[in-house]
Amino acid sequence: MHRSPLPHAERGGIGLIAGAALLWGTVGVTTQSLYQLSATNALSIGFFRLALAAPVLLLTCALLYGRAWRLQARDIRVAVLLGALMAVYQVAYFTAISYTGVTIAVLVTLCTAPVIAALLGGLLLRERMSRVVALALAGALLGTGLLVGVRPAGAEAGRLVIGVLFALASALGYASITVCGRLLGPQARPLEVNAVAFSVGALLLLAGTLPVGLATSYTPLSWGLLLYMGLVPTALAYMLFLAGMRRTTATIATLITLLEPLTGALLAWALFGERLAPLSLVGATLLLLSLGLLVWRPTAEPRAKPVEVEV
Repeated sequence: MHRSPLPHAERGGIGLIAGAALLWGTVGVTTQSLYQLSATNALSIGFFRLALAAPVLLLTCALLYGRAWRLQARDIRVAVLLGALMAVYQVAYFTAISYTGVTIAVLVTLCTAPVIAALLGGLLLRERMSRVVALALAGALLGTGLLVGVRPAGAEAGRLVIGVLFALASALGYASITVCGRLLGPQARPLEVNAVAFSVGALLLLAGTLPVGLATSYTPLSWGLLLYMGLVPTALAYMLFLAGMRRTTATIATLITLLEPLTGALLAWALFGERLAPLSLVGATLLLLSLGLLVWRPTAEPRAKPVEVEV
């Protein structure tokens, strides 16, 4: 049967979301490069990422909406909560990379987070957990176990376990953002929510650096990488994603964002020579399949409205 091509607007939306996912996929290798080039820490990297992106989002809101912000007091409180969760997610994610490398940290964090979000939705919001979601959860747990159980060349088992625990903590923070974001009112603009959340997250991370000190001694290349991380795979990528979401469905958007963990893993292999053992590859495949199950759930299954909060 002949299928009509996608409308031009939808094709454009797919391209924008794919571009955002590809940019997000560069965060892991950028973080690893910063660790290799400078004496930095996860708190400092997270702070600079959000602190550089927040003014861009605030300025964009000012240009688009002027003083006509629609965030109500309740939505502002939710945005503050999202900012706190974003700070936790950032620190745990960047810490995981320092222990496990990019590939495992990216796969565990990004592939288990949607599964954990579905589990939290069932526990906290009393959303029905179907057999498909339960199967995805089992596959994600098994995939993570295979990644942990097979030690990559040159890695210490203890560091690997610690890194995966941080990756799971990051996934929990990521999932909590998705679940808590559902508390936002229908009138809340995603751009405004993110502008507030990024600002709050940056302030919290700045406060968190006080006991250990904010790392500010960077080489020019490292400053360039920090600037890139804040402006390109954060502020710009979010705007691309938001523009793309207006032209395509949430299901297609979720499917396209699978490019993010795949991009991260491929870049880690190309730039840092990170390779997975055969059983670890099986685990990585299970994680991706588990995420895919959530995307291709039967349409009769109730799905929560997606929250456009980029992390």
